[in-house]
Amino acid sequence: MSRLFRSKDDVPKRSLWQRFKDVVRTDLGVLFKGVDEGSLEALETLLIESDFGVPTSLALVAEVERRHKRGEVKTETQFREALAEGVEAALRAGNADPALHLAATGPTVLLVIGVNGAGKTTFIGKLSAQLQREGKRVLLGAADTFRAGAIDQLRVWAERAKVDFVGGAAGSDPASVAFDAVDAGITRGADVVIVDTAGRLHTSDDLMTELRKIHRVIKKRLPDAPHEVLLVLDGTIGQNALSQARTFSAAVPVTGVVVTKLDGTAKGGIVVAVHEALNVPIKFVGLGEQVGDLAPFDAGDYARELVEA
Repeated sequence: MSRLFRSKDDVPKRSLWQRFKDVVRTDLGVLFKGVDEGSLEALETLLIESDFGVPTSLALVAEVERRHKRGEVKTETQFREALAEGVEAALRAGNADPALHLAATGPTVLLVIGVNGAGKTTFIGKLSAQLQREGKRVLLGAADTFRAGAIDQLRVWAERAKVDFVGGAAGSDPASVAFDAVDAGITRGADVVIVDTAGRLHTSDDLMTELRKIHRVIKKRLPDAPHEVLLVLDGTIGQNALSQARTFSAAVPVTGVVVTKLDGTAKGGIVVAVHEALNVPIKFVGLGEQVGDLAPFDAGDYARELVEA
C-alpha cells in the first residue's frame, strides 16, 4: 500500500506525523529528548481530527505515554515507532484476518453492500478482474435493480474483466436476481459469485429490510452462503462512515470492510475506528480509479505510512 496517502495526481499527501510536526511547530528531533504534556495533547487532538475516534485516540496516546515513562520514547524516531506499533496492534486485535473466506466446495459467494456513492460497483469490477487473473472463474450478479444504469455498469465491468454476468430487468426483485446469480454460479461451476446490491441510505428501514431478504434468499439457495458480506465505505466521509458501519452490521452479519477513496484523504483514521467498532477485518483499500488500484489491506503497511516522516 505504498500509495496509501498519495493524491490522484500521485503527489504524496502530508502524513499524520508531518501534520503533527506542524501542530507542535518545532523540530521534534530537538524537542524529543523527552515527551512533554503539550506534545501528547497535540497528538490526541490530531488523532481525533483524523477520524480515529475518541476512544482509539486516547488509547494510542496512553500507550505512547506509557512507553515514554519506561524510557522507551526519547527521540522522534522512537515516538513514531511507538505510534505506528500502537496503530498496528489496534488493527490486529480481535477479528483481523484480511484474507477472503473461500468456500471449501462450490462457489464462494460475496455479498457487497453500502450506501450510494461509496464505490461498491467499482470495487466489484476491480476485485473480479483480480480474481480472474488469479485463474478463478467469476460470476457477477447485478442485484442493484434500482439505480438507473447500475445493471449496465456492472455488465461493462464483467465484459472488461472477462467474467460471467447475471442481471435482471430494471425494477425487478433484487432478491430474485441474487438467487439466480448464485444458482447460475452453481450450475456453471463458478469459483466466486459476487452480488452487487443497491446503494441504500443507512437510515432507510425499507431498504435495510430488502437487504436482509437478499441475505436470506442467498442462504436458501446455498446454505453456507454468503461466505463474505463486504461493507464498502467511503474513506473521505469521516465519522459518518462509522455510523453507516454500525447500522449495516445490525441489519446483516458484516464479515469484512472495504475502504475506498483513501487516495482522496490524508486522514485515514476511520480505518482503525471501524475495525474496533465492528470487530471485523479491513479486507481491501481502494487507492484510485484504475483496475489495479485495489490493494489487500496490510495493517503494518498502513501504520507505517501513517507516521512516515
